[in-house]
Amino acid sequence: MIKNKVKKYYFYLARCSDKSLYAGYCADLKQREDKHNSGNGAKYTRQRRPVKIVHSEQFDSISKAMRREAQIKRWTKVKKEELIKPS
Repeated sequence: MIKNKVKKYYFYLARCSDKSLYAGYCADLKQREDKHNSGNGAKYTRQRRPVKIVHSEQFDSISKAMRREAQIKRWTKVKKEELIKPS
């Protein structure tokens, strides 16, 4: 019996050591944070370690997660900070 498992994808914001925010997408948040912190992640985060994922949103397709990333990358830092601010 084959289970029809729906794969989940995430858009995330990671806080870097210099207080900047990095936007990305992935299928596994913990694995992605570990990859950034090992120095094998994005070039931007390599010199800004450690990083911590501070916000994530779940999607049922990678294209939706990528669209959300593209949308938020155009936002100002102030607007991104508002998104992650606790309510």
